[in-house]
Amino acid sequence: MPSGPARLDRIREIFLAFLALGLTSFGGPAAHLGYFRNEFVARRRWLSEQDYADLVALCQFLPGPASSQVGFAIGLQRGGGWGAAAAWTAFTLPSALILVVFALSAGLLDGPVSQGIIHGLKVAAVAVVAHAVLGMARSLCPDQQRAGIALAAVLLVVFIGGTAGQVFAIAIGALAGLILCRSANDGAAGHSSLPVSAGAGRFSALLYLLLLAGLPLLVWLTPSPLLDMLDGFYRAGALVFGGGHVMLPLLEAEVVQTGKVTANEFLAGYGAAQAVPGPLFTFAAYLGAVMQPATPVLWAMLALLVIFLPGILILLAVLPHWNNFRRWHRAQALMRGANAAVVGILGAALYQPVFSSAIIGPEEFALALTGFLLLSVWKLPAWGVVIAMALGGILLVP
Repeated sequence: MPSGPARLDRIREIFLAFLALGLTSFGGPAAHLGYFRNEFVARRRWLSEQDYADLVALCQFLPGPASSQVGFAIGLQRGGGWGAAAAWTAFTLPSALILVVFALSAGLLDGPVSQGIIHGLKVAAVAVVAHAVLGMARSLCPDQQRAGIALAAVLLVVFIGGTAGQVFAIAIGALAGLILCRSANDGAAGHSSLPVSAGAGRFSALLYLLLLAGLPLLVWLTPSPLLDMLDGFYRAGALVFGGGHVMLPLLEAEVVQTGKVTANEFLAGYGAAQAVPGPLFTFAAYLGAVMQPATPVLWAMLALLVIFLPGILILLAVLPHWNNFRRWHRAQALMRGANAAVVGILGAALYQPVFSSAIIGPEEFALALTGFLLLSVWKLPAWGVVIAMALGGILLVP
Protein backbone atom coordinates (compact mmCIF):
# COMPACT_ATOMS: atom_id res chain seq x y z
CA MET A 1 0.00 0.00 0.00
CA PRO A 2 1.59 3.36 -1.00
CA SER A 3 1.89 6.26 1.44
CA GLY A 4 1.47 10.04 1.31
CA PRO A 5 0.22 11.63 -1.92
CA ALA A 6 0.30 8.29 -3.75
CA ARG A 7 -2.06 6.84 -1.15
CA LEU A 8 -4.46 9.78 -1.51
CA ASP A 9 -4.38 9.34 -5.28
CA ARG A 10 -5.29 5.69 -4.89
CA ILE A 11 -8.17 6.48 -2.52
CA ARG A 12 -9.41 9.12 -4.98
CA GLU A 13 -9.14 6.59 -7.81
CA ILE A 14 -11.20 4.06 -5.83
CA PHE A 15 -13.83 6.66 -4.95
CA LEU A 16 -14.26 7.90 -8.53
CA ALA A 17 -14.39 4.38 -9.96
CA PHE A 18 -17.13 3.32 -7.55
CA LEU A 19 -18.97 6.63 -7.92
CA ALA A 20 -19.27 6.02 -11.65
CA LEU A 21 -20.73 2.58 -10.89
CA GLY A 22 -23.03 3.99 -8.23
CA LEU A 23 -24.47 6.36 -10.84
CA THR A 24 -24.90 3.77 -13.60
CA SER A 25 -25.24 0.28 -12.06
CA PHE A 26 -28.91 -0.52 -12.60
CA GLY A 27 -30.39 -4.00 -12.39
CA GLY A 28 -29.81 -5.35 -8.87
CA PRO A 29 -27.07 -7.43 -7.23
CA ALA A 30 -26.45 -9.85 -10.10
CA ALA A 31 -26.01 -6.97 -12.53
CA HIS A 32 -23.77 -5.14 -10.05
CA LEU A 33 -21.43 -8.11 -9.89
CA GLY A 34 -21.23 -8.06 -13.68
CA TYR A 35 -20.40 -4.35 -13.65
CA PHE A 36 -17.70 -4.95 -11.02
CA ARG A 37 -16.11 -7.72 -13.05
CA ASN A 38 -16.00 -5.60 -16.19
CA GLU A 39 -14.53 -2.62 -14.36
CA PHE A 40 -12.08 -4.15 -11.89
CA VAL A 41 -11.08 -7.45 -13.52
CA ALA A 42 -11.32 -6.86 -17.27
CA ARG A 43 -10.56 -3.13 -17.52
CA ARG A 44 -8.56 -1.98 -14.50
CA ARG A 45 -7.07 -5.39 -13.60
CA TRP A 46 -7.14 -4.66 -9.89
CA LEU A 47 -7.63 -8.37 -9.22
CA SER A 48 -7.56 -11.61 -11.15
CA GLU A 49 -10.54 -13.57 -12.44
CA GLN A 50 -9.96 -16.27 -9.82
CA ASP A 51 -9.61 -13.76 -6.97
CA TYR A 52 -12.83 -12.09 -8.04
CA ALA A 53 -14.69 -15.40 -8.28
CA ASP A 54 -13.49 -16.35 -4.79
CA LEU A 55 -14.59 -12.99 -3.41
CA VAL A 56 -18.04 -13.27 -4.95
CA ALA A 57 -18.44 -16.78 -3.54
CA LEU A 58 -17.52 -15.55 -0.08
CA CYS A 59 -19.99 -12.65 -0.09
CA GLN A 60 -22.82 -14.76 -1.45
CA PHE A 61 -22.22 -17.21 1.39
CA LEU A 62 -22.66 -14.53 4.09
CA PRO A 63 -25.70 -12.56 5.26
CA GLY A 64 -25.83 -9.02 3.95
CA PRO A 65 -25.87 -7.22 0.60
CA ALA A 66 -23.52 -9.30 -1.55
CA SER A 67 -22.69 -6.68 -4.18
CA SER A 68 -21.92 -4.02 -1.56
CA GLN A 69 -19.77 -6.50 0.37
CA VAL A 70 -17.85 -7.33 -2.81
CA GLY A 71 -17.32 -3.62 -3.50
CA PHE A 72 -16.20 -3.02 0.09
CA ALA A 73 -13.72 -5.91 -0.15
CA ILE A 74 -12.31 -4.68 -3.47
CA GLY A 75 -11.78 -1.25 -1.92
CA LEU A 76 -10.17 -2.93 1.12
CA GLN A 77 -7.80 -4.94 -1.05
CA ARG A 78 -6.90 -1.95 -3.20
CA GLY A 79 -6.65 0.81 -0.59
CA GLY A 80 -6.94 -0.59 2.93
CA GLY A 81 -9.55 0.68 5.36
CA TRP A 82 -9.90 4.09 3.71
CA GLY A 83 -10.21 2.43 0.33
CA ALA A 84 -13.02 0.22 1.62
CA ALA A 85 -14.82 3.26 3.06
CA ALA A 86 -14.38 5.17 -0.20
CA ALA A 87 -15.73 2.26 -2.26
CA TRP A 88 -18.81 1.79 -0.06
CA THR A 89 -19.59 5.50 0.17
CA ALA A 90 -19.25 6.19 -3.55
CA PHE A 91 -21.31 3.17 -4.60
CA THR A 92 -24.07 3.80 -2.03
CA LEU A 93 -24.43 7.59 -1.97
CA PRO A 94 -26.15 8.31 -5.33
CA SER A 95 -29.15 6.02 -4.83
CA ALA A 96 -29.47 6.98 -1.15
CA LEU A 97 -29.66 10.69 -2.04
CA ILE A 98 -32.26 10.06 -4.76
CA LEU A 99 -34.46 8.04 -2.42
CA VAL A 100 -34.24 10.63 0.37
CA VAL A 101 -35.31 13.33 -2.08
CA PHE A 102 -38.19 11.07 -3.14
CA ALA A 103 -39.20 10.62 0.51
CA LEU A 104 -39.13 14.37 1.14
CA SER A 105 -41.17 15.16 -1.95
CA ALA A 106 -43.67 12.31 -1.70
CA GLY A 107 -45.94 14.33 0.58
CA LEU A 108 -46.24 16.99 -2.09
CA LEU A 109 -47.53 14.54 -4.67
CA ASP A 110 -51.25 15.21 -4.43
CA GLY A 111 -52.32 15.43 -8.07
CA PRO A 112 -53.76 12.54 -10.10
CA VAL A 113 -50.59 12.17 -12.19
CA SER A 114 -48.40 11.97 -9.09
CA GLN A 115 -50.74 9.52 -7.41
CA GLY A 116 -50.79 7.41 -10.56
CA ILE A 117 -46.99 7.27 -10.57
CA ILE A 118 -46.95 6.14 -6.94
CA HIS A 119 -49.61 3.52 -7.69
CA GLY A 120 -47.53 2.31 -10.64
CA LEU A 121 -44.47 1.99 -8.40
CA LYS A 122 -46.45 -0.24 -6.05
CA VAL A 123 -47.50 -2.44 -8.98
CA ALA A 124 -43.88 -2.51 -10.15
CA ALA A 125 -42.90 -3.95 -6.77
CA VAL A 126 -45.19 -6.94 -7.48
CA ALA A 127 -43.43 -7.67 -10.77
CA VAL A 128 -39.93 -7.21 -9.37
CA VAL A 129 -40.48 -9.33 -6.25
CA ALA A 130 -42.19 -12.09 -8.25
CA HIS A 131 -39.23 -12.14 -10.64
CA ALA A 132 -36.82 -12.27 -7.70
CA VAL A 133 -38.71 -15.16 -6.09
CA LEU A 134 -38.64 -17.12 -9.34
CA GLY A 135 -34.92 -16.55 -9.90
CA MET A 136 -34.00 -17.37 -6.31
CA ALA A 137 -36.16 -20.49 -6.30
CA ARG A 138 -34.39 -21.80 -9.39
CA SER A 139 -30.92 -21.34 -7.90
CA LEU A 140 -31.54 -21.91 -4.19
CA CYS A 141 -34.26 -24.62 -4.29
CA PRO A 142 -33.12 -26.96 -7.09
CA ASP A 143 -34.15 -30.18 -5.34
CA GLN A 144 -37.07 -31.59 -3.36
CA GLN A 145 -35.40 -31.14 0.01
CA ARG A 146 -34.80 -27.41 -0.39
CA ALA A 147 -38.21 -26.87 -2.01
CA GLY A 148 -39.72 -28.50 1.08
CA ILE A 149 -37.71 -26.19 3.36
CA ALA A 150 -38.99 -23.18 1.40
CA LEU A 151 -42.58 -24.37 1.74
CA ALA A 152 -42.13 -24.91 5.49
CA ALA A 153 -40.78 -21.37 5.76
CA VAL A 154 -43.91 -20.02 4.06
CA LEU A 155 -46.09 -21.85 6.58
CA LEU A 156 -44.06 -20.62 9.55
CA VAL A 157 -44.19 -17.01 8.37
CA VAL A 158 -47.93 -17.20 7.67
CA PHE A 159 -48.92 -18.81 10.98
CA ILE A 160 -46.44 -17.10 13.33
CA GLY A 161 -46.13 -13.74 11.57
CA GLY A 162 -43.89 -10.75 12.18
CA THR A 163 -40.12 -10.72 12.59
CA ALA A 164 -40.29 -13.67 15.02
CA GLY A 165 -41.79 -15.89 12.33
CA GLN A 166 -39.12 -14.90 9.82
CA VAL A 167 -36.22 -15.45 12.24
CA PHE A 168 -37.72 -18.80 13.31
CA ALA A 169 -38.12 -19.83 9.66
CA ILE A 170 -34.44 -19.08 8.89
CA ALA A 171 -33.29 -20.96 12.02
CA ILE A 172 -35.45 -24.00 11.25
CA GLY A 173 -34.34 -23.87 7.60
CA ALA A 174 -30.68 -23.89 8.61
CA LEU A 175 -31.20 -26.88 10.93
CA ALA A 176 -33.16 -28.71 8.24
CA GLY A 177 -30.37 -28.03 5.76
CA LEU A 178 -27.87 -29.53 8.20
CA ILE A 179 -29.89 -32.75 8.10
CA LEU A 180 -31.26 -32.84 4.54
CA CYS A 181 -28.73 -30.99 2.36
CA ARG A 182 -25.37 -32.54 3.18
CA SER A 183 -25.17 -34.41 -0.11
CA ALA A 184 -25.92 -31.38 -2.31
CA ASN A 185 -23.06 -30.15 -4.45
CA ASP A 186 -23.39 -26.55 -5.60
CA GLY A 187 -19.74 -26.13 -6.38
CA ALA A 188 -16.99 -24.66 -4.23
CA ALA A 189 -14.70 -21.73 -4.76
CA GLY A 190 -10.97 -21.74 -4.31
CA HIS A 191 -8.84 -19.60 -1.99
CA SER A 192 -9.46 -16.10 -0.66
CA SER A 193 -6.39 -13.90 -0.19
CA LEU A 194 -7.88 -10.73 1.31
CA PRO A 195 -5.64 -9.70 4.23
CA VAL A 196 -7.51 -9.14 7.49
CA SER A 197 -5.80 -9.97 10.78
CA ALA A 198 -7.26 -12.54 13.15
CA GLY A 199 -7.52 -9.86 15.83
CA ALA A 200 -9.52 -7.57 13.58
CA GLY A 201 -11.75 -10.49 12.66
CA ARG A 202 -12.42 -11.33 16.31
CA PHE A 203 -13.20 -7.70 17.13
CA SER A 204 -15.65 -7.47 14.22
CA ALA A 205 -17.37 -10.70 15.26
CA LEU A 206 -17.66 -9.49 18.86
CA LEU A 207 -19.07 -6.12 17.78
CA TYR A 208 -21.53 -7.86 15.44
CA LEU A 209 -22.86 -10.03 18.27
CA LEU A 210 -22.85 -7.25 20.86
CA LEU A 211 -24.98 -5.02 18.66
CA LEU A 212 -27.31 -7.86 17.71
CA ALA A 213 -27.92 -8.71 21.38
CA GLY A 214 -27.32 -5.30 22.94
CA LEU A 215 -29.60 -3.11 20.86
CA PRO A 216 -32.80 -5.01 21.86
CA LEU A 217 -31.66 -4.79 25.50
CA LEU A 218 -31.15 -1.03 25.20
CA VAL A 219 -34.60 -0.66 23.65
CA TRP A 220 -36.06 -2.61 26.58
CA LEU A 221 -34.16 -0.59 29.21
CA THR A 222 -34.55 2.87 27.66
CA PRO A 223 -37.31 2.83 25.04
CA SER A 224 -36.98 5.48 22.36
CA PRO A 225 -38.00 5.75 18.69
CA LEU A 226 -34.36 6.17 17.61
CA LEU A 227 -33.08 3.09 19.45
CA ASP A 228 -36.05 1.11 18.21
CA MET A 229 -35.24 2.07 14.62
CA LEU A 230 -31.55 1.23 15.02
CA ASP A 231 -32.41 -2.15 16.53
CA GLY A 232 -34.91 -3.06 13.82
CA PHE A 233 -32.74 -2.00 10.89
CA TYR A 234 -29.60 -3.63 12.30
CA ARG A 235 -31.47 -6.89 12.83
CA ALA A 236 -32.86 -6.73 9.29
CA GLY A 237 -29.37 -6.23 7.88
CA ALA A 238 -28.02 -9.09 9.99
CA LEU A 239 -30.65 -11.58 8.82
CA VAL A 240 -30.68 -10.91 5.08
CA PHE A 241 -29.52 -13.97 3.15
CA GLY A 242 -29.81 -14.10 -0.61
CA GLY A 243 -29.91 -10.47 -1.72
CA GLY A 244 -31.54 -7.14 -1.08
CA HIS A 245 -35.05 -8.29 -1.93
CA VAL A 246 -35.07 -10.45 1.20
CA MET A 247 -35.02 -7.35 3.42
CA LEU A 248 -38.54 -6.52 2.15
CA PRO A 249 -40.43 -8.80 4.60
CA LEU A 250 -37.99 -8.05 7.42
CA LEU A 251 -38.37 -4.29 7.11
CA GLU A 252 -42.09 -4.56 6.47
CA ALA A 253 -42.47 -6.35 9.80
CA GLU A 254 -40.42 -3.65 11.53
CA VAL A 255 -42.00 -0.50 10.10
CA VAL A 256 -45.39 -1.32 8.54
CA GLN A 257 -46.79 -3.85 11.00
CA THR A 258 -45.74 -1.55 13.86
CA GLY A 259 -47.44 1.47 12.29
CA LYS A 260 -44.29 3.56 11.78
CA VAL A 261 -44.78 3.69 7.98
CA THR A 262 -47.96 3.08 6.00
CA ALA A 263 -48.16 0.22 3.52
CA ASN A 264 -48.61 2.72 0.68
CA GLU A 265 -45.48 4.67 1.68
CA PHE A 266 -43.51 1.43 2.07
CA LEU A 267 -44.40 -0.01 -1.33
CA ALA A 268 -44.05 3.30 -3.17
CA GLY A 269 -40.52 3.65 -1.79
CA TYR A 270 -39.67 0.04 -2.59
CA GLY A 271 -40.87 0.54 -6.14
CA ALA A 272 -38.80 3.72 -6.45
CA ALA A 273 -35.76 1.84 -5.15
CA GLN A 274 -35.99 -0.47 -8.17
CA ALA A 275 -35.64 2.49 -10.55
CA VAL A 276 -32.39 3.89 -9.14
CA PRO A 277 -28.84 2.58 -9.58
CA GLY A 278 -26.78 1.15 -6.76
CA PRO A 279 -27.64 -1.22 -3.91
CA LEU A 280 -31.26 -1.95 -2.98
CA PHE A 281 -30.33 -1.59 0.72
CA THR A 282 -30.48 2.19 0.23
CA PHE A 283 -34.25 1.71 0.58
CA ALA A 284 -33.42 2.05 4.29
CA ALA A 285 -32.54 5.73 3.76
CA TYR A 286 -36.01 6.34 2.31
CA LEU A 287 -37.66 4.63 5.28
CA GLY A 288 -35.58 6.57 7.79
CA ALA A 289 -36.61 9.86 6.17
CA VAL A 290 -40.30 8.88 6.12
CA MET A 291 -40.28 7.65 9.72
CA GLN A 292 -39.00 10.93 11.17
CA PRO A 293 -40.18 13.96 9.16
CA ALA A 294 -38.78 16.34 11.81
CA THR A 295 -35.16 15.27 11.14
CA PRO A 296 -35.39 13.21 7.94
CA VAL A 297 -31.79 13.54 6.76
CA LEU A 298 -30.32 12.44 10.11
CA TRP A 299 -32.63 9.44 10.37
CA ALA A 300 -32.00 8.52 6.74
CA MET A 301 -28.24 8.55 7.34
CA LEU A 302 -28.49 6.47 10.53
CA ALA A 303 -30.87 3.95 8.96
CA LEU A 304 -28.55 3.60 5.98
CA LEU A 305 -25.44 3.05 8.09
CA VAL A 306 -27.02 0.62 10.52
CA ILE A 307 -28.56 -1.66 7.89
CA PHE A 308 -25.22 -2.02 6.07
CA LEU A 309 -23.12 -2.38 9.24
CA PRO A 310 -23.80 -6.06 10.09
CA GLY A 311 -22.93 -7.24 6.58
CA ILE A 312 -19.61 -5.41 6.73
CA LEU A 313 -18.82 -6.66 10.24
CA ILE A 314 -19.55 -10.30 9.40
CA LEU A 315 -17.43 -10.03 6.25
CA LEU A 316 -14.46 -8.72 8.26
CA ALA A 317 -15.04 -11.39 10.90
CA VAL A 318 -15.02 -14.27 8.41
CA LEU A 319 -12.19 -13.17 6.11
CA PRO A 320 -9.34 -14.48 8.31
CA HIS A 321 -11.02 -17.90 8.62
CA TRP A 322 -12.90 -18.23 5.37
CA ASN A 323 -10.67 -20.71 3.59
CA ASN A 324 -10.94 -23.27 6.40
CA PHE A 325 -14.61 -22.63 7.11
CA ARG A 326 -15.80 -23.08 3.54
CA ARG A 327 -14.32 -26.58 3.44
CA TRP A 328 -16.54 -27.60 6.38
CA HIS A 329 -19.37 -29.51 4.70
CA ARG A 330 -21.78 -29.03 7.59
CA ALA A 331 -21.51 -25.25 7.26
CA GLN A 332 -22.31 -25.53 3.57
CA ALA A 333 -25.36 -27.69 4.32
CA LEU A 334 -26.55 -25.25 6.98
CA MET A 335 -26.35 -22.34 4.54
CA ARG A 336 -28.21 -24.28 1.83
CA GLY A 337 -31.10 -24.73 4.24
CA ALA A 338 -31.06 -21.09 5.35
CA ASN A 339 -31.06 -19.88 1.75
CA ALA A 340 -34.00 -22.14 0.89
CA ALA A 341 -35.93 -20.73 3.85
CA VAL A 342 -35.23 -17.24 2.56
CA VAL A 343 -37.00 -18.13 -0.69
CA GLY A 344 -40.07 -19.13 1.31
CA ILE A 345 -39.99 -15.90 3.34
CA LEU A 346 -39.83 -13.80 0.20
CA GLY A 347 -42.57 -15.89 -1.38
CA ALA A 348 -44.85 -15.16 1.57
CA ALA A 349 -44.01 -11.45 1.29
CA LEU A 350 -44.97 -11.52 -2.38
CA TYR A 351 -48.59 -11.97 -1.32
CA GLN A 352 -48.61 -9.87 1.87
CA PRO A 353 -47.89 -6.96 1.75
CA VAL A 354 -46.81 -6.61 -1.90
CA PHE A 355 -49.62 -8.20 -3.93
CA SER A 356 -52.48 -7.55 -1.53
CA SER A 357 -51.68 -3.83 -1.24
CA ALA A 358 -50.99 -3.09 -4.90
CA ILE A 359 -53.35 -5.34 -6.89
CA ILE A 360 -56.86 -4.00 -6.29
CA GLY A 361 -58.39 -4.93 -9.64
CA PRO A 362 -57.84 -6.69 -12.97
CA GLU A 363 -56.14 -3.61 -14.46
CA GLU A 364 -53.41 -3.66 -11.80
CA PHE A 365 -53.01 -7.43 -12.24
CA ALA A 366 -52.57 -7.02 -16.01
CA LEU A 367 -49.98 -4.27 -15.47
CA ALA A 368 -48.05 -6.34 -12.94
CA LEU A 369 -48.12 -9.38 -15.24
CA THR A 370 -46.79 -7.22 -18.06
CA GLY A 371 -43.92 -6.07 -15.87
CA PHE A 372 -43.14 -9.63 -14.81
CA LEU A 373 -43.00 -10.83 -18.43
CA LEU A 374 -40.84 -7.86 -19.42
CA LEU A 375 -38.38 -8.89 -16.72
CA SER A 376 -38.45 -12.66 -17.10
CA VAL A 377 -39.08 -13.22 -20.82
CA TRP A 378 -37.87 -10.10 -22.60
CA LYS A 379 -35.06 -9.57 -20.05
CA LEU A 380 -35.56 -5.83 -19.80
CA PRO A 381 -33.58 -4.09 -17.02
CA ALA A 382 -35.47 -3.55 -13.77
CA TRP A 383 -35.14 0.22 -13.90
CA GLY A 384 -36.75 0.33 -17.34
CA VAL A 385 -39.63 -1.88 -16.24
CA VAL A 386 -40.19 0.27 -13.14
CA ILE A 387 -40.37 3.42 -15.25
CA ALA A 388 -42.86 1.70 -17.60
CA MET A 389 -44.98 0.60 -14.63
CA ALA A 390 -44.93 4.12 -13.16
CA LEU A 391 -46.19 5.53 -16.45
CA GLY A 392 -48.74 2.74 -16.65
CA GLY A 393 -49.98 3.68 -13.21
CA ILE A 394 -51.00 7.09 -14.58
CA LEU A 395 -53.43 5.33 -16.94
CA LEU A 396 -55.05 3.54 -14.00
CA VAL A 397 -56.06 6.76 -12.27
CA PRO A 398 -59.79 7.45 -12.89
